[in-house]
Amino acid sequence: MTLLRTAMAIAFLIAGIHTAQAGPPLSDAAEQSATHYRGMLNRYCVSCHNRVLRTADMVLETVNVGNVSEAPEIWERVITKLSLSAMPPVGVPHPDASFYVDFLAYLQTELDQAAKQNPNPGRPTVHRLNRTEYANAVRDLLAVEIDVAALLPADNIGKGFDNIADVLAVSPLLMERYLFAAGRIASLAVGPATMAPAAEVYEISDTYRQDQRMNEDLPFGSRGGTTVKHRFPLDGEYTLDIRLHRSIEGYIRGLRDEHTLDIRLDHQRVGTLTVGGELYGPSGPTFTENQVVQYSGDPDQVGYEFSADNALQVRFFAKAGEHVVGVSFVAKNAKPTGFLTPRLTLRELQSYKGGNPNLASLTITGPFDAGGPGETASRQKIFACKPPTTADSSEAETCARLILAQLGRQAYRRPIDAAELDGLLDLYRAGRQDGNFESGIELALQGILAGPEFLFRIEQDPADVAPGEVYRISDLELASRLSFFLWSSFPDEELLTIAEAGQLRDPATLKRQVSRMIADSRFERFVGNFGRQWLAVRDVDIADPNLSLFPKFDDELREAFKQEILLWFASMVRNNDSVIELLTSDYTYVNERLAEHYGLPGIYGSRFRPVELTMDPLRHGIFGKGGFLTATAYNNRTSPVVRGKWVLENLLNMPPPPPPENVPALEVTADGKALTLKQAMEKHRANPVCAACHKLMDPIGFALENFDAIGSYRTRYVEADADVDASGLLFDGSEYNTAEEFRVEFMKHADRVVHTATEKVLTYALGRGLEYYDQPTVREIVTRSSAENYSWSSIIIGVIESTPFQYRRASSNDHH
Repeated sequence: MTLLRTAMAIAFLIAGIHTAQAGPPLSDAAEQSATHYRGMLNRYCVSCHNRVLRTADMVLETVNVGNVSEAPEIWERVITKLSLSAMPPVGVPHPDASFYVDFLAYLQTELDQAAKQNPNPGRPTVHRLNRTEYANAVRDLLAVEIDVAALLPADNIGKGFDNIADVLAVSPLLMERYLFAAGRIASLAVGPATMAPAAEVYEISDTYRQDQRMNEDLPFGSRGGTTVKHRFPLDGEYTLDIRLHRSIEGYIRGLRDEHTLDIRLDHQRVGTLTVGGELYGPSGPTFTENQVVQYSGDPDQVGYEFSADNALQVRFFAKAGEHVVGVSFVAKNAKPTGFLTPRLTLRELQSYKGGNPNLASLTITGPFDAGGPGETASRQKIFACKPPTTADSSEAETCARLILAQLGRQAYRRPIDAAELDGLLDLYRAGRQDGNFESGIELALQGILAGPEFLFRIEQDPADVAPGEVYRISDLELASRLSFFLWSSFPDEELLTIAEAGQLRDPATLKRQVSRMIADSRFERFVGNFGRQWLAVRDVDIADPNLSLFPKFDDELREAFKQEILLWFASMVRNNDSVIELLTSDYTYVNERLAEHYGLPGIYGSRFRPVELTMDPLRHGIFGKGGFLTATAYNNRTSPVVRGKWVLENLLNMPPPPPPENVPALEVTADGKALTLKQAMEKHRANPVCAACHKLMDPIGFALENFDAIGSYRTRYVEADADVDASGLLFDGSEYNTAEEFRVEFMKHADRVVHTATEKVLTYALGRGLEYYDQPTVREIVTRSSAENYSWSSIIIGVIESTPFQYRRASSNDHH
């Protein structure tokens, strides 16, 4: 007992907790140990920890050591630190391992038992659909693909995700955008009776090299080009105009030889065009920069090289609805011979007119000679009935009532009541008065899409629930939570029907539905949305490496980085792998561009495929992914701080506090000589204000220094003419000398990675940030999933079966 009391005293003091009112007096030995650790704490914790501890000390003067449930918020912070052996800080002697194990078990048991006796599932606020959910709901309701970024502003990010209700603000300007979007979508879905020709332009970034087949929707044997999903509003004729990339001076590239363009609609060829191979006189230099003082070629030839794409147009018939338009060049099978020049950098390509032509833009214009709106997938979803043209207003309204009741039920995720249906019928009558039956349906549909019942997920407390009471949410609310978690959209017909019958909360039924939904293709939305946001894929989009320093970087490599992480993560989830595979998986997905970047031989073409990394252990897991390494670097160099901070926040849930004001800039030279990053950071950490936090972050980043700012492997710093030093001292006091040793030491905290992954999934599922009272739930999910080796399905099902997911706390004030 004395030993336990001593261990408890040490832990309290490590956490900055005053034990004056912590029960019976401690023994002399315990008091000596407490004094010893308090002194070390005051000596070494001058920044990161103390900023938290000062607040803790103010609160915990009255903490009862024998009853940790009196201050669960503070104790959960203690658990985080102790579970990682991160307290006391690096450089201070640590207790032995048994202390951490025994005391953590005590704290967790006490807090978990208290949570069972007094559960708190939280109270999510009204949840506006974010852009992704809105686009998916429109697609599932009306079979309309929309460019949601063009219609709605970007959503705010909270707790790492864009579906957090607290930050999904609503403003008058946003509501105007929703009204505009509703009108646009309703018009697209119903289809106009007639319209004047209109043009839509699709541009392709000039940082795509287009050397290979670009995607799976283009034919084998193609090179470059693109595919777009285009909505043709009416049956009719349309034109497709093609423009090619130019050098910075305006010359079209790749015109020396003739090239064939292949144009397809839904994978069927609708035309071919040729460009290049025409000679009207001598051509100028291949590199066109500074031709003011050079011979630029025969004027007729120059004119051709500026305008060869003016007549690249095809005309074709298309039925109304969504279609895939593909344009590519027919690849030439001949292999280059003789002296092979190295691949040009993007900067060099700006003034280059040789090589192959690349697609710059597509413009689709129409309809010409239009027919009607046709039988699109959207119209089939909307028009469950169609009154004959001779029908009177009563017969037409009966049909309208059926259509709007069905659409309203799906859009509102519940049966529509009589008053709501009457309101939609009023809109139908107003629209029909100024047009016809379809224009009436279109206006009512616009009302559905702009209405709060569609735009917001609203959960209301039952009338018979007392303020502050914990209650089980309804089956319909559970169906919405489930579908927006797994599908980022509303419930389908099967799930909604089961919820309406009150059968969804039955455990066996719920489990069957979850299994069905995970097997559905719409589950890819969870994999994509969750993985994209958690694993830094979103940040790859905004990474901007300096092309002078990293000339090999281009948008094809950027896309490859993103696809690699998403395919790799999807594979782990679909194969029901262990969450720990995030750190250890010895395979990835690459195409030729990414394989070349990683130095993997024998990979050809643009198609991604799984490859083993048995010979390259530093590429294992998330730490070896080029996208992660690029997203956590600056544009001109790596950043051990950014990489370390990302790992602390996203894999260990131990985020460092914000930096203090007026932090001095990193000095990268000394006495006129370039420093290695480690040398520069060591000089930076000499400042006491910076030292404590950097001791947590920097060692993790140092272990990843063998990868540069675009994820290329290196062993030396060219600027500093020095070897990369990947050694360090982790937050738990463990030392490593190489990147391989770091991975071994980091794996000691694999259980914390599982815990953090579970927190991330629960946060995403609930659409709110987690609080201290959610931690017992997280621990319960993790404990149960251990029997299944922490598989992804066990985590997902554990979240769905959890109290926060299925219950809610009533308002403490007005529960109506």
